[in-house]
Amino acid sequence: MQVTSVTALPPQATAPHLARTWDIFCQVIDNLGDVGVCWRLCADLAARGHSVRLWLDDPQALPWMAPGASEGEWPGITVHPWSQANDPTVLAALVPAQVWVESFGCDLPSAFIADRVRAQVDSGQTPPVWINLEYLSAEGFVQRCHGLRSPLMSGPAKGWNKHFFYPGFTPRTGGLLREPGLLKKRSAFDPAARRQWLQSQGIDDQGEVLVSLFCYASAPAIELLAHLHALGTPIHLLVTAGQARDLVELARAGTPRSPGQLRISYLPLLPQTAFDALLWACDLNFVRGEDSLVRAVWAGRPFVWQIYPQSDGAHQAKLQAFLETLNAPAHARAWHAQWNGLAPWDAHLALPQDAAPSSQPGQSGGWTAWAQVVGQQLAQQSDLASQLCDFVQTAAQPD
Repeated sequence: MQVTSVTALPPQATAPHLARTWDIFCQVIDNLGDVGVCWRLCADLAARGHSVRLWLDDPQALPWMAPGASEGEWPGITVHPWSQANDPTVLAALVPAQVWVESFGCDLPSAFIADRVRAQVDSGQTPPVWINLEYLSAEGFVQRCHGLRSPLMSGPAKGWNKHFFYPGFTPRTGGLLREPGLLKKRSAFDPAARRQWLQSQGIDDQGEVLVSLFCYASAPAIELLAHLHALGTPIHLLVTAGQARDLVELARAGTPRSPGQLRISYLPLLPQTAFDALLWACDLNFVRGEDSLVRAVWAGRPFVWQIYPQSDGAHQAKLQAFLETLNAPAHARAWHAQWNGLAPWDAHLALPQDAAPSSQPGQSGGWTAWAQVVGQQLAQQSDLASQLCDFVQTAAQPD
């Protein structure tokens, strides 16, 4: 289903959500996108009045991603080391949760399951709603599998059910993370707020086209820098910390210098709220993985997505499904193809034809118009946290 054909959907009439306790499990595989998604979900649920416990095996990103999270400074959220899920003493002090979420296919610790099953049975409470929160995809199987039940056939939780929950881009999926008020905050990010935010980051805005860069180590950074130099357009490239910075520093050694055409600024590690503002401030955003893609959608700016590369090439079909589902224009598809190594680099490919500094409103059409329409139409669908709450409200476990 193409996003351009989606009409506005009336809000679904659902009963008010009861405040519940959620256990959300996250194992950090690589690149920190998993913890980024899980933390946004935790923060969204907590802001709606739920109590959330995040079980995390690698918390090193939280101090900069969500300052104060590990210290318990976010109301409604407690962060627990993964190892504590195997500690009977720790578990004995916790009230049983009504919802379990295993993110991205991580398996819950067996000792946790056994202990919690005993606690649920001893207290006479009904089993928790057990959700397997899957990766974001636009592929067709997502609509077919979303919400399916998977009975457990063995182990201490035999007879209980898991439910597959798929984020996605169509009404027959679980939607996208979008906390209440996000789009209003973005709309309030006017040229004055943009200038103020850039100044707060030490960025001297001289009216160039602002481009953000957040990418994996496999991104063709050398080609990108050479391309931006050759365009002859004043461009200011804002490079995020980590792999993007490493790549750009390496690439600059072999890139011709053209003063006045391309400036480069390196950013520190940004909290999630500041990363959102970065995307709002820029005229073109290079993003990667799941979390930053979704935030780029809500930014309403042209973006180029680097999908997580897989050795078996499965990412190619995932990228094409995404571009097809959102009915991306040809110019955007060409940039996605070359940025993901699926087509030869086209040195003549321009930036979004209507890209202009964000301080000059009123220029739209083409790629920018598409980005704006995509964000507006996806916002008509219920967001991921709301759909999870609806699902939990109605899901029933056997006695």
